[in-house]
Amino acid sequence: MARFFMAGSNLQGGVAVIRGRDAEHVRVLRLRPGEDVTVCDSQGTDYKCRLVRADKEEAELEVIEVVPCTAEPSVKVTVLCALPKGDKTDYIIQKCVEAGAYRILFFQCERCVARPEKPEKKLDRWQRIAEEAAKQSGRGIIPEVGWAGNYADALNEAVHTDLPLFMYETGEREKLNEVMEAHPGIQSAAIVTGPEGGFAEFEAKLARIAGLHLCSMGERILRCETAPVVALTAVMYATGNL
Repeated sequence: MARFFMAGSNLQGGVAVIRGRDAEHVRVLRLRPGEDVTVCDSQGTDYKCRLVRADKEEAELEVIEVVPCTAEPSVKVTVLCALPKGDKTDYIIQKCVEAGAYRILFFQCERCVARPEKPEKKLDRWQRIAEEAAKQSGRGIIPEVGWAGNYADALNEAVHTDLPLFMYETGEREKLNEVMEAHPGIQSAAIVTGPEGGFAEFEAKLARIAGLHLCSMGERILRCETAPVVALTAVMYATGNL
C-alpha cells in the first residue's frame, strides 16, 4: 500500500489533501479513485484512506480509519556518526531509518577524511533520503537528519539521553549486550560511531570522562558505514523492538 507523509493541517473533516511532490507521486503510481493508501501525520499516527480524486496539483482522499503507527520503536535512539567520505552518508541514513533511528546526526572529529566547509548544505538532501526510507519502511515519523558540529557537540548530544553508547574497537570496553541488560526500560539512547580511521585515543578518553559507555561489538572490525547500523540493530533487539 502506498504511504505518504503530510502535515496535520492537511487533515480536516475526514478528508486528507496531498499536494506538491506527493501529488505527482500519486500520478506516477497510477493510483485510481477507490484505491487505498496510508497517510501519516509524521507524529506516529496513520490515516487509512481511500483515493477520491487526483490531478497534477493535488490528490483528495477520504479518511477511513485512524490508528497508531505500529512501526515506531519504544525507545528513541539518536545515531551520531563521524562524517564519512563520499556517499556513505546516504547508506547510513537509509539503513538507520529502516532499522528504527529517531535522529541521525553527523559530526567532525580528529580522523575524519571528509572535511566539507559547509556540511549544512547537504541537510535538505539528507532529509529527503530519510523521508523516502521512512515511507518504504512504514515509519510513523520522518527521523531528523542533522549536523551535530564538532566532537564536543556530539558528546553533548549523547549525554542527554538515558543511555549514551560509544562504539570503540580497542582498549578496555564493556560488552554491548551486557550494557543493555544492565539498563532495562530506557526511553532514549545514543550511539556514537567513528570515521574510517576510527577514534583517536584521546577522543575515547573524553567520551569515558563525559559518562559514555565504551562498548565493544565483538572482535571484528566494522566499516564506518556498517557500525551504526549494527549497533542500532543490537539496541533495537535488546529493547524488544525486533
